[in-house]
Amino acid sequence: MTAFPPAARARRAALLGAVCVGLTAALTACGEEPKPDPDKGTNGVGRLSASAIEAKARNAARDAESVRLSGTVVSKERSYTLDMRLKEDGGTGSVTSEDSTFELLRIEDELFMKAGADFWDHGAQRSPESSASDEAAAGKLEDKYVKVPDGDPAYDQLRGFTDKDVLLDGLLGLHGKLAKGDRRKVGGVRTIEVTGGRGAGGSLAVSLIGTPYPLKLERAGGAGVVRLADWDEEFALEAPDKDETVDYGGRLPKTSDGAS
Repeated sequence: MTAFPPAARARRAALLGAVCVGLTAALTACGEEPKPDPDKGTNGVGRLSASAIEAKARNAARDAESVRLSGTVVSKERSYTLDMRLKEDGGTGSVTSEDSTFELLRIEDELFMKAGADFWDHGAQRSPESSASDEAAAGKLEDKYVKVPDGDPAYDQLRGFTDKDVLLDGLLGLHGKLAKGDRRKVGGVRTIEVTGGRGAGGSLAVSLIGTPYPLKLERAGGAGVVRLADWDEEFALEAPDKDETVDYGGRLPKTSDGAS
């Protein structure tokens, strides 16, 4: 048996130690799974700051030709459930406020409203003498497109429900310091969330696929949740037939929910 001098044994031990360390490092590196890139296959907005993501979402919404907006909005202590399709020259859909539902159709500046007789009927506020005639008038308006005169006090309020820019500008704002939130799917689409005031100022889910459209908005203070879909999908706006339309004159009749 050959004996190695102390110096040789020390050199051999150092060499074996270096080999083992290198081999261990190589094996460890081979065994580690690389972390997945959360932005792989996306439009890249997830890499941006929260304020930049919000700005891109606002710009995408403003530049879009059309959108479908649905959900609940609370404004001035009233709750509205909306299901509207909107584009630059008009919109169509339904609005529910408390126990009243009506449909709206706007083509350019022409605005029509359609509702059931119970919407037009406010019999509890009338005398018995006027009740019969007003009920008859409500019956004539039932499920007809009533043209809203542009001089009526309700015109601007009702038109606002059909105006893409007005609705989106009013809804999309977040309050407080912006921050990036969770990544999740909305309607099957990957999104990144932008929050305001640590969530107390609302949150906005922005698409990570294709154009960075806003897809879901949770308004500050529990003031409603809105979904935005069908961006840039074309749809037709057609004026109702004359036999479906009633021109009430210079002012709409008063309704039980205060729409006019």
